[in-house]
Amino acid sequence: MGETDMKRTYFLIGLFLIAVVLLATLIAYPSLPARVPTHWNARGEIDGYGPRWTLFVVIPGAMALMLGLFALLPWLSPRRFEVDSFRSTYLYMMLVTVAFLAYVHALILMASLGHGWHTGEAIGGGVCVLFILLGQVMSKVQRNFWIGVRTPWTLASERVWDATHRFAAQTFVLGGAGGLLLTLLRAPFWASFGVLMAGALVPVVYSLVYYKGLQRRGEI
Repeated sequence: MGETDMKRTYFLIGLFLIAVVLLATLIAYPSLPARVPTHWNARGEIDGYGPRWTLFVVIPGAMALMLGLFALLPWLSPRRFEVDSFRSTYLYMMLVTVAFLAYVHALILMASLGHGWHTGEAIGGGVCVLFILLGQVMSKVQRNFWIGVRTPWTLASERVWDATHRFAAQTFVLGGAGGLLLTLLRAPFWASFGVLMAGALVPVVYSLVYYKGLQRRGEI
């Protein structure tokens, strides 16, 4: 598959997911209450409601915005920081994120219809799976200004960028898997959230330590 065909395929799948979300909402709309849940707190309890028409706007709009943003960013990228060198990974990350938003919308729709079962935990588990899926390809992300572990030290050195993203690929998967396990075990929200944040933030510290090590040895 050529690059143009691949790009078209990914975006068409994204548009298809938006259409499915809108169609499902349209079908369910007559059965929805006037106000639907929109937010869950750390204990998994509903603590926010909104009018049912917002189901047509908020997450479908976020999905459309995500597609538009990913379409625009390659054009905005400066030279030597283009996404062309990892285009398939870039598009994969876009589609995984859009699919996650569709998953969240499905959970909200089911909760609105009275079929929600631990919806807050299901959303948290989905975030963990998102981390795992992104971690699977993190090592393939090349230096750019938009996605990945973008710190002053990774952006300053391609060597630091590559080492940090190989490391982040492991911490994202481990953090996601650990958070998912804790979610399935019904652990407190802060426990799974803490594991996820560790998986995301440890590579930031790693990039600084790795950069300073290279600097100390005169290799940068």
